[in-house]
Amino acid sequence: MRKLILTMSLSADGFVAGINGETDWIAPGLDDDVQYWLADGLADAGAHLVGSDSLLEITARWADGPCAASLRAAPLLVLSRSGGVLEQRVARLRREPGGAIVAHGGASVAQALIRAGLVDEYRLLVHPVALGSGLPLFPILDEPLRLSLLQLRHFRNGVVGQVYRPAAD
Repeated sequence: MRKLILTMSLSADGFVAGINGETDWIAPGLDDDVQYWLADGLADAGAHLVGSDSLLEITARWADGPCAASLRAAPLLVLSRSGGVLEQRVARLRREPGGAIVAHGGASVAQALIRAGLVDEYRLLVHPVALGSGLPLFPILDEPLRLSLLQLRHFRNGVVGQVYRPAAD
């Protein structure tokens, strides 16, 4: 089964966007060191998954630079609200042959994947900014989601890269 990796930027207080969807606070933290770390994590991607609401932002942000080659090397799968139940579509994609599926951006897509228990790995960039309110990464959960830390990377600009997987019970 293909692994599903969720890659997201979030504020120090756990939000992926401001209350009105603002993400302008992310770009200052994406210096070359951070982008090369991200690119390393995308190297084995067999497909990139984005929500239709995030498509333009994701493709514009990574149009050039270290992550661009990775994004061009694997198919870009765009999820739309009209294309069937997200969880079922992603579960079907995971059963197909190929490399890891990397899901990028979009609070609603991320929350649906988390809620359905489909995420095998979280690659998070925590930016040194507090938003106070906004769109959280994690949805309301029925029970705590225990995670195991696989990697921790501190960058000079204050961003922290964290890689987790769901903890084995």
